[in-house]
Amino acid sequence: MAEARIMLIRHGETEWNREGRIQGYNADSRLTAGGRAQAQRLAERLAGEALLLLYSSDAGRARQTAAPVAAALGMNVVYDPALRERNYGDFEGRTYGELEREHLEAYRKFRSRDPDYAPPGGESGARFRDRVLAALERIAATAGSGHAAVVTHGGVLGVMHRHVNGAAPDSKRGYSLHNASINRLVYSAGCWSIEAWGDVSHLAAGSGDGIQGA
Repeated sequence: MAEARIMLIRHGETEWNREGRIQGYNADSRLTAGGRAQAQRLAERLAGEALLLLYSSDAGRARQTAAPVAAALGMNVVYDPALRERNYGDFEGRTYGELEREHLEAYRKFRSRDPDYAPPGGESGARFRDRVLAALERIAATAGSGHAAVVTHGGVLGVMHRHVNGAAPDSKRGYSLHNASINRLVYSAGCWSIEAWGDVSHLAAGSGDGIQGA
Protein backbone atom coordinates (compact mmCIF):
# COMPACT_ATOMS: atom_id res chain seq x y z
CA MET A 1 0.00 0.00 0.00
CA ALA A 2 1.40 3.40 -1.02
CA GLU A 3 2.27 5.59 1.93
CA ALA A 4 3.23 9.11 0.92
CA ARG A 5 5.09 11.32 3.36
CA ILE A 6 4.35 14.99 2.94
CA MET A 7 6.37 17.66 4.71
CA LEU A 8 4.41 20.89 5.07
CA ILE A 9 6.57 23.97 5.61
CA ARG A 10 5.34 27.45 6.42
CA HIS A 11 7.18 30.29 4.67
CA GLY A 12 9.66 32.41 6.60
CA GLU A 13 8.74 35.53 8.52
CA THR A 14 7.48 38.43 6.38
CA GLU A 15 7.26 42.17 6.94
CA TRP A 16 3.47 41.89 7.27
CA ASN A 17 3.80 39.02 9.76
CA ARG A 18 5.74 41.42 11.96
CA GLU A 19 3.15 44.16 11.45
CA GLY A 20 0.19 41.86 12.09
CA ARG A 21 -1.26 42.45 8.62
CA ILE A 22 -3.40 39.89 6.81
CA GLN A 23 -1.68 38.60 3.70
CA GLY A 24 -3.73 35.97 1.90
CA TYR A 25 -4.20 34.73 -1.66
CA ASN A 26 -3.50 37.99 -3.50
CA ALA A 27 -1.57 40.27 -1.15
CA ASP A 28 2.07 39.51 -0.50
CA SER A 29 4.96 40.74 1.60
CA ARG A 30 8.65 40.03 1.32
CA LEU A 31 10.58 38.04 3.90
CA THR A 32 12.32 40.01 6.60
CA ALA A 33 16.05 39.59 7.14
CA GLY A 34 15.10 37.15 9.87
CA GLY A 35 12.78 35.33 7.49
CA ARG A 36 15.55 34.95 4.92
CA ALA A 37 17.82 33.55 7.63
CA GLN A 38 15.05 31.10 8.59
CA ALA A 39 14.80 29.95 4.97
CA GLN A 40 18.56 29.38 4.82
CA ARG A 41 18.57 27.37 8.05
CA LEU A 42 15.62 25.37 6.73
CA ALA A 43 17.59 24.60 3.57
CA GLU A 44 20.56 23.41 5.61
CA ARG A 45 18.27 21.18 7.68
CA LEU A 46 16.66 19.62 4.60
CA ALA A 47 19.88 19.13 2.64
CA GLY A 48 20.07 15.51 3.80
CA GLU A 49 16.41 14.63 3.16
CA ALA A 50 15.64 12.04 0.46
CA LEU A 51 12.91 14.03 -1.28
CA LEU A 52 11.22 12.94 -4.46
CA LEU A 53 9.32 16.17 -5.08
CA LEU A 54 9.45 19.80 -3.99
CA TYR A 55 6.30 21.90 -4.29
CA SER A 56 5.58 25.48 -3.34
CA SER A 57 2.79 28.00 -3.35
CA ASP A 58 3.51 30.48 -6.12
CA ALA A 59 3.15 33.47 -3.76
CA GLY A 60 6.34 35.51 -3.46
CA ARG A 61 6.93 34.79 0.24
CA ALA A 62 6.72 31.04 -0.39
CA ARG A 63 8.98 31.31 -3.45
CA GLN A 64 11.58 33.16 -1.37
CA THR A 65 11.48 30.37 1.20
CA ALA A 66 11.58 27.53 -1.33
CA ALA A 67 14.52 28.92 -3.35
CA PRO A 68 17.35 28.08 -0.91
CA VAL A 69 15.76 24.69 -0.21
CA ALA A 70 15.74 23.89 -3.93
CA ALA A 71 19.37 25.03 -4.24
CA ALA A 72 20.48 22.90 -1.28
CA LEU A 73 18.74 19.81 -2.66
CA GLY A 74 19.55 20.42 -6.33
CA MET A 75 15.85 20.13 -7.16
CA ASN A 76 13.34 22.00 -9.27
CA VAL A 77 10.30 23.51 -7.59
CA VAL A 78 6.75 22.87 -8.80
CA TYR A 79 4.80 26.08 -8.16
CA ASP A 80 1.09 25.59 -7.58
CA PRO A 81 -1.45 28.40 -6.98
CA ALA A 82 -3.75 25.89 -5.26
CA LEU A 83 -1.26 25.95 -2.36
CA ARG A 84 -1.76 29.67 -1.74
CA GLU A 85 -3.18 31.11 1.47
CA ARG A 86 -6.93 31.67 1.81
CA ASN A 87 -8.33 34.54 -0.23
CA TYR A 88 -9.26 37.17 2.36
CA GLY A 89 -10.53 39.59 -0.27
CA ASP A 90 -10.91 43.16 1.01
CA PHE A 91 -9.36 42.19 4.36
CA GLU A 92 -5.91 41.65 2.86
CA GLY A 93 -3.34 44.24 3.87
CA ARG A 94 -5.32 45.23 6.99
CA THR A 95 -4.62 44.55 10.64
CA TYR A 96 -7.29 43.04 12.87
CA GLY A 97 -7.47 46.33 14.73
CA GLU A 98 -8.19 48.23 11.52
CA LEU A 99 -10.91 45.76 10.54
CA GLU A 100 -12.55 46.03 13.93
CA ARG A 101 -12.59 49.82 13.81
CA GLU A 102 -13.62 50.22 10.16
CA HIS A 103 -15.73 47.13 9.38
CA LEU A 104 -17.08 45.95 12.72
CA GLU A 105 -19.92 43.72 11.47
CA ALA A 106 -17.77 42.00 8.83
CA TYR A 107 -15.00 41.63 11.40
CA ARG A 108 -17.35 39.91 13.85
CA LYS A 109 -18.54 37.47 11.18
CA PHE A 110 -14.96 36.73 10.22
CA ARG A 111 -13.84 36.13 13.80
CA SER A 112 -16.78 33.77 14.39
CA ARG A 113 -14.92 31.22 12.22
CA ASP A 114 -18.13 30.36 10.38
CA PRO A 115 -16.85 28.06 7.60
CA ASP A 116 -19.44 29.38 5.15
CA TYR A 117 -18.55 33.05 5.65
CA ALA A 118 -16.49 34.68 2.91
CA PRO A 119 -14.92 38.11 3.45
CA PRO A 120 -16.00 40.66 0.82
CA GLY A 121 -14.33 39.62 -2.43
CA GLY A 122 -12.80 36.59 -0.72
CA GLU A 123 -13.13 32.86 -0.09
CA SER A 124 -15.10 30.99 2.56
CA GLY A 125 -13.29 28.76 5.00
CA ALA A 126 -15.08 25.72 3.58
CA ARG A 127 -14.04 26.51 0.03
CA PHE A 128 -10.46 27.11 1.15
CA ARG A 129 -10.43 23.78 3.01
CA ASP A 130 -11.66 21.92 -0.07
CA ARG A 131 -9.02 23.58 -2.26
CA VAL A 132 -6.22 22.65 0.13
CA LEU A 133 -7.32 19.04 0.61
CA ALA A 134 -7.66 18.50 -3.15
CA ALA A 135 -4.21 19.96 -3.81
CA LEU A 136 -2.44 17.93 -1.13
CA GLU A 137 -4.21 14.70 -2.06
CA ARG A 138 -3.07 15.27 -5.64
CA ILE A 139 0.51 15.80 -4.46
CA ALA A 140 0.35 12.67 -2.29
CA ALA A 141 -0.91 10.65 -5.26
CA THR A 142 1.99 11.93 -7.36
CA ALA A 143 4.49 11.11 -4.62
CA GLY A 144 3.21 7.54 -4.33
CA SER A 145 5.37 5.92 -1.65
CA GLY A 146 7.91 8.72 -1.75
CA HIS A 147 8.56 11.90 0.20
CA ALA A 148 7.52 15.39 -0.90
CA ALA A 149 8.07 18.81 0.66
CA VAL A 150 5.50 21.57 0.27
CA VAL A 151 6.32 25.20 1.06
CA THR A 152 3.06 26.92 1.85
CA HIS A 153 1.18 29.10 4.36
CA GLY A 154 -0.09 29.05 7.92
CA GLY A 155 -3.72 28.74 6.85
CA VAL A 156 -2.90 25.62 4.84
CA LEU A 157 -1.19 24.10 7.87
CA GLY A 158 -4.23 24.96 9.95
CA VAL A 159 -6.60 23.25 7.52
CA MET A 160 -4.59 20.05 7.67
CA HIS A 161 -4.18 20.02 11.46
CA ARG A 162 -7.92 20.47 11.95
CA HIS A 163 -8.76 17.92 9.26
CA VAL A 164 -6.50 15.21 10.66
CA ASN A 165 -7.75 15.76 14.21
CA GLY A 166 -11.42 16.15 13.30
CA ALA A 167 -11.56 19.60 14.88
CA ALA A 168 -14.63 21.75 14.27
CA PRO A 169 -13.99 24.74 11.97
CA ASP A 170 -15.07 27.18 14.68
CA SER A 171 -12.95 25.66 17.45
CA LYS A 172 -10.09 27.68 18.89
CA ARG A 173 -6.63 27.03 17.53
CA GLY A 174 -4.61 24.76 19.79
CA TYR A 175 -1.58 24.17 17.54
CA SER A 176 1.47 26.13 16.41
CA LEU A 177 1.92 27.85 13.05
CA HIS A 178 5.61 28.68 13.28
CA ASN A 179 7.36 30.38 10.38
CA ALA A 180 9.76 28.00 8.60
CA SER A 181 8.47 25.07 10.66
CA ILE A 182 8.54 21.46 9.48
CA ASN A 183 5.27 19.55 9.86
CA ARG A 184 5.30 15.91 8.78
CA LEU A 185 2.16 14.14 7.53
CA VAL A 186 1.48 10.69 6.09
CA TYR A 187 -1.17 9.89 3.48
CA SER A 188 -2.22 6.25 3.16
CA ALA A 189 -5.41 4.54 1.96
CA GLY A 190 -7.17 7.87 1.62
CA CYS A 191 -6.41 9.00 5.19
CA TRP A 192 -4.04 11.56 6.65
CA SER A 193 -2.08 11.31 9.90
CA ILE A 194 0.47 13.55 11.60
CA GLU A 195 3.96 12.23 12.39
CA ALA A 196 5.40 15.45 13.80
CA TRP A 197 4.22 19.04 14.14
CA GLY A 198 5.84 22.43 14.63
CA ASP A 199 9.47 21.33 14.39
CA VAL A 200 11.67 24.44 14.55
CA SER A 201 14.77 22.77 16.02
CA HIS A 202 16.75 24.07 13.02
CA LEU A 203 16.00 27.67 14.03
CA ALA A 204 18.41 28.96 16.67
CA ALA A 205 15.97 31.39 18.27
CA GLY A 206 12.64 29.73 17.50
CA SER A 207 10.16 31.17 15.05
CA GLY A 208 7.12 33.41 14.80
CA ASP A 209 3.63 32.00 15.22
CA GLY A 210 1.17 34.35 13.53
CA ILE A 211 -2.51 33.95 14.39
CA GLN A 212 -3.95 33.98 10.88
CA GLY A 213 -0.88 32.31 9.47
CA ALA A 214 -0.71 33.92 6.07
